[in-house]
Amino acid sequence: MSDPIETITAFEALDSRGRPTVGCTVVTRGGARGRAIVPSGASTGSHEARELRDGGERYGGYGVRRAVANAEGELLDAVRGIDVTDQDVVDRALREADGTADGGRLGANAILAISVAAAQAAAAVRRLPLYAAVGDGLMTLPMPMINIISGGAHAARALDVQDFLVVPVGAATFAEAIETVARVRAATGDVLRDRGATWALVADEGGYGPQLSSNREALEVLSAAFDRAHLIPGDDIAIAIDVAATQFHSASDGTYHWQTEDRRMRSAELVEELAAWSADFPVVSIEDALAEDDWDGWRTATEHLGGIQLLGDDLFVTSPDRLRRGIAEDVANAVLVKPNQIGTLSEAREAVGIAHAAGYATVLSARSGETEDHWLADLAVGWNTGQLKIGSTMRSERTAKWNRVLEIERELGDDIALARPMFGRGS
Repeated sequence: MSDPIETITAFEALDSRGRPTVGCTVVTRGGARGRAIVPSGASTGSHEARELRDGGERYGGYGVRRAVANAEGELLDAVRGIDVTDQDVVDRALREADGTADGGRLGANAILAISVAAAQAAAAVRRLPLYAAVGDGLMTLPMPMINIISGGAHAARALDVQDFLVVPVGAATFAEAIETVARVRAATGDVLRDRGATWALVADEGGYGPQLSSNREALEVLSAAFDRAHLIPGDDIAIAIDVAATQFHSASDGTYHWQTEDRRMRSAELVEELAAWSADFPVVSIEDALAEDDWDGWRTATEHLGGIQLLGDDLFVTSPDRLRRGIAEDVANAVLVKPNQIGTLSEAREAVGIAHAAGYATVLSARSGETEDHWLADLAVGWNTGQLKIGSTMRSERTAKWNRVLEIERELGDDIALARPMFGRGS
């Protein structure tokens, strides 16, 4: 069932931070249509695919008119006439047209918008929902990893550690998982209010953005919230931490600086601190425990924390090549997958396949600058990533994805189950 790409219409849209991003519609010769608006990150790794921004005065330099023009120009020329159902060929043509390793000439934002819109159009050609169109084997509903307290680049650095999240490990269904986390979020607000903390501030991804005395206090707040919500730590609910260590790493002297605590640490000291947190609280996952190029520090972390999920985001940037290096060097045991880090759906899916073959866990993730699109939820189901990290249980660009998984669960009923990640080696 082939149907060649005929036209692309692109436009400058807004993400959840109010910054421009690229949206586009792909239309096939047979009339099938696919639409996508792509996200953008705040705490971006230096090895990520590169968005194309206009510079100048419009939107503080964040405009994307050049990327939009490239989508309707060179990139359309590259894919016109290609069968939209052959995602690999479409994506290869997009990357070859750009001709750079990071997609920066024509814009990784324009490339991904066409890649995702083409996948949507291909699903329309096949008359399938996106999750079914991209799936080719076992499908599960992802275990949600949900933001409750934010710092770092997501909350004006109120804390050094970027995100404290919860995982509803005891839930039997996705609907129960979301309900459990909603209870935790409400209870966290009550705990922050009782402590006199700033509980009304909302961070980029919908979590609370409080001013606390230390990074560890965020874990204490969550523990108190679990108790208030009558949940058993470790059985009903657990904690995931996104350290985002690259954001406070000094490449010049190799130290990590927590400004809120006026504390400098070497890699081993940071690992020791995270190990203490994991011993004292029900931590099942730590993301970006060390900086993106601190491979020695990551090896130390893997040796001392390998019993839990060690998740590489800036470390791997959804790059098949960097992931292969991590596997070969026995670094981390899980990969965060963000399609806009690498540029196309085909490359992101390749990273998922490499991880699964090596026994590494996968977590499909949104970005801090998100859109109302919900295609990421379909990918999590179809690619069987097992885990999904979107943000909190509020703000419509976040709930759009959670709501889509809830809809899929209702549609498929007993034919699909909630994934049960092991959160460690062998996941």
